[in-house]
Amino acid sequence: LIYDSFAQYLVTEKGYDKDLLNLTPESLDFCCKGLVFDLEDGNFLKLAEDGTVLRASHGTKSMTSEEILETYGRREWKHFSAVSGMLSRSAKHYLYDNYFDLPGALLCARIVDSLDRHDKQKKYDFWKDMVAAIQHNYKISAFKENCGTYFPEVKNDPEKYLQRCPESVKKWLKQLKNAGKILLLITSSHSDYCRLLCEHILGHDFEEFFDIVITNALKPGFFSHTPNQRPFRTLENDEEQEALLSLDKPGWYSQGNAIHLYELLKKMTGKLDPKVVYFGDSMHSDIFPARHYSNWETVFILEELLGDKVMMPVETESEPLEKKGKYEGHLPKVPCSVSEQWGSFFVDSLPGLGNAEETLVSTWSCKCISTYSTIAIPSLEAIADLPLDYRFTRFSSNNSATAGYYPSPPRALLSHEESVPMK
Repeated sequence: LIYDSFAQYLVTEKGYDKDLLNLTPESLDFCCKGLVFDLEDGNFLKLAEDGTVLRASHGTKSMTSEEILETYGRREWKHFSAVSGMLSRSAKHYLYDNYFDLPGALLCARIVDSLDRHDKQKKYDFWKDMVAAIQHNYKISAFKENCGTYFPEVKNDPEKYLQRCPESVKKWLKQLKNAGKILLLITSSHSDYCRLLCEHILGHDFEEFFDIVITNALKPGFFSHTPNQRPFRTLENDEEQEALLSLDKPGWYSQGNAIHLYELLKKMTGKLDPKVVYFGDSMHSDIFPARHYSNWETVFILEELLGDKVMMPVETESEPLEKKGKYEGHLPKVPCSVSEQWGSFFVDSLPGLGNAEETLVSTWSCKCISTYSTIAIPSLEAIADLPLDYRFTRFSSNNSATAGYYPSPPRALLSHEESVPMK
């Protein structure tokens, strides 16, 4: 659906090749988290922790080891310091680091293929059209106006796209609240879409699970901007109201900043230095900024930890087995299964010439996990049944790059760690 929402716009509004609308399930194998798109060259890159290029493709077509070495050499990629510094978005590259963005990577790769077929370009400048497609489908008013492809479709058939929250996770949220914890929900989605999702996933009483709900948070800016750059606003009928000078009480707010939120948490807990544990699934928008700017503890939700075994979609209790139309005849590729084209999210071998022996190295994405997360888990379900005082081993605890993975490190990383002494 996300792929279609971009493709429809580019074909109908911007005159791109109609062939972009035809998507085969196999082609989704291209989607792999952690890829960086070099906007000018039309190349996708998978980077090692030191910034060298491990794998690359031009459009959807994989580059050979020889081509990679010829184009990039065995040195740090030219924009690596900007990407690894998690600086704001650039006009030169784009990091695909969460599943919501990822279908856009496949579409961009196919646009490069299409432009190559038609006009043999050397430099590409279609990114502005991609941004327009994102704007059209996901701007703050799109849900209300029913514009674009995405929101009308999700509204029309939420059951097709959303899985209900497991009872174990709901129970866990209630336990946390009963134990006196303050629960926050912080999302960059606007309030109307957030409400649709939460009602479907958690139930109509979803607001009872949380003390504070913040929508349109515009992460990572929520963490990096100062209060006067981005004040909190109240909402009336999903319309943002005047800016607030501070947050005085729990409730539902829009936009905002981590500094004012933390002041409210101090007031609510009566503590000078309340501890915050923040769960997120995007390194760029959640984990890095929450750790870097707010110094919060961070729990990275990393579906790739499920990728060791191929996961099949589970039938939910509300889903009778005979309702087979759900996947229209083919099971989709589960996002967390390993991409054939790009290999493991965690480790890869350096491109070598001819018969050179393979050297396994950690990917840059993998390095970010142990650097910026306190722990990484495959899903909330993985920890929901644990006692609330369960003690997790942190990534920083013994200099091991695998210590913080719960319930266990990815297999690819274990075999790598055994073969390479840690620096």
